[in-house]
Amino acid sequence: MSSLAEKVDDLLASGGELDQAWPQFRARDGQRELAAEIALAMEASEPLIAEAGTGIGKTFAYLIPALVSEQRVVVSTGTRTLQDQLYQRDIPQLLAALELKPRVSLLKGRSNYLCIHRMNHASDSGVVDTPELLTLLEKTRSWAQRTDDGDLVGATFLPDNSPLRPQVSSTVDNCLGGECPNYGDCWVIRARRQAQEADLVVVNHHLLFADLALKQGGFGELLPECDAIVVDEAHQVPDVASRFFGRSFSFRQLTELARDCRSEGAGAPGALPVLVDTLRELDAAARRLRLAVSTVSGRLGNRGPWQEARRRDGLEQELVGVTEVLSRLSQALKPLAPATAGLESVWQRSQRLQAAASAFLNDEDSDHVCWYEASRQGFQLQRTPLNLAEALGSIREAAAPCWIYTSATLSVGGRFDLFQSQLGLESARSVSIDSPFDYENRALLYHPSGLPEPAEAGFVPAFVAALLPLLDITGGRAFVLFTSHRNLQQARAILTNALDLPIFVQGDAPRHQLLEDFRRSGNGVLLGAASFWAGVDVPGDALSCVAVDKLPFAAPDDPVIQARLNKLRQEGEAPFGRYQLPAAVLTLKQGVGRLLRHENDRGVVVVGDPRLTSKGYGKVFLKSLPPARYTRELGEVRSFFS
Repeated sequence: MSSLAEKVDDLLASGGELDQAWPQFRARDGQRELAAEIALAMEASEPLIAEAGTGIGKTFAYLIPALVSEQRVVVSTGTRTLQDQLYQRDIPQLLAALELKPRVSLLKGRSNYLCIHRMNHASDSGVVDTPELLTLLEKTRSWAQRTDDGDLVGATFLPDNSPLRPQVSSTVDNCLGGECPNYGDCWVIRARRQAQEADLVVVNHHLLFADLALKQGGFGELLPECDAIVVDEAHQVPDVASRFFGRSFSFRQLTELARDCRSEGAGAPGALPVLVDTLRELDAAARRLRLAVSTVSGRLGNRGPWQEARRRDGLEQELVGVTEVLSRLSQALKPLAPATAGLESVWQRSQRLQAAASAFLNDEDSDHVCWYEASRQGFQLQRTPLNLAEALGSIREAAAPCWIYTSATLSVGGRFDLFQSQLGLESARSVSIDSPFDYENRALLYHPSGLPEPAEAGFVPAFVAALLPLLDITGGRAFVLFTSHRNLQQARAILTNALDLPIFVQGDAPRHQLLEDFRRSGNGVLLGAASFWAGVDVPGDALSCVAVDKLPFAAPDDPVIQARLNKLRQEGEAPFGRYQLPAAVLTLKQGVGRLLRHENDRGVVVVGDPRLTSKGYGKVFLKSLPPARYTRELGEVRSFFS
């Protein structure tokens, strides 16, 4: 064992320094093992993939080596909420208990910080013109005098979805950089300077991979040079990274460009009259393109391959129209650009957006898949790399010599093949440490018998019928997770008439509000789809049942999945065993992991899909799930709870 591993092990041992200094701490063998593995990887400057079951305490297992190693470490979390939890709660607790004083910094994406220039511009230009938004703007100006860090999480009166928020924060597109008149007071710049000087920097995955993507293009230096990067909730990495190593073009980008052109034009004498007609054309062209995408999505689905969609219903023609208007806008902005830094910025954005739109008219790159997505908010065209490992591999070593990936769900049947191949980590050392929870006595896996195949029309009613007596036994207190919104809505209609319990449904309220209402109810039933399969934490008696309708195989008609499966076939691989099955197993592990969040929790997991036992691959799912007792008898469930 290395010197760092020995030091970490001593700190986490029973009777050790942390145990003596902090009454709430309890030594755990799995936590000590994980921390030692992480310490070894850090000292050897080698990558590590570490799966750590629920209850091990992986947060302290990576924070303590990071804090005592005397190395510069970046810790990346899955969400801003987890990021704030680390910075505001977990790290201060450890520093106080161990009497350590490293420099610790929190760094978020720029849109999370107040932009003083845009706030002042919103006040002076008159773009904020409703009484409600003017009141919010005044509250924001008052808060700006009190904040210590400019982090908008402290502006509790300003919700994430407020129309004012983009007016008082910046993006990569609209930031003026060194040309900004408020550059010296910029909260983003302050946060980055602190990060450059810190020993431990806490970021989130979006910021981490945005920075890596910028480095790939030869731009930007958001994060400091470091010795190690710890990636928590690492199962999210393939999806998050794919977004930043591709290219996108969206309705929102068009509307924000038009809005900022009007705003900047209003602040420069004589500029707005030059732009007004072209901006009106851009608004109209964007609306026509949005309607064309909506028409195509009505025929092909809300998400699909761009190559198939572009030839339908005049869609390609409307995209050409947008690129032509963007070209005219760029020409109109060019002579105005020297007048102000803001006009210079929107001129450059118009050029970049025209190039992005043109890329979807000329794309023939077999290493990427192009796809469209339509929503109530507009549309998005996306270009996603099929081989993420190549995109990441060239810059990973330059970013840090040691990468540590940890999560509760990285392996399938004890193997890390899918995760390793997705990120190009085939040679990385991997460890798996089981949860210390007593699944055999505190959890039951119930697999109702007699249900039809999931593809049959009667599956959802049969699944709900099997759930009803179970929900009577548990008194509600259940998550019911669905693999599609269609199944969710069908089940909702049945359960609303059949249950005399509070029902909470994804989409009816923000996720955090649904979870809070569910906890308070004491007997609620929450129906959720994709976003509730992971990252949801309801410990204690409030949750005693997690039911999933089907084995969560990804939709084969998803354009990205479809392209990856085709590429595997071309390479002579079997797509089902290589990709579809392991991806579904990892998703099911995430969903099942919602049940036991504390060692004293207990409950039942329900899997309605008969393929769990009728198909040979069902054994792979069963082998990968926690070792709960298995039953097909409702009576055994009743006995378990009695």
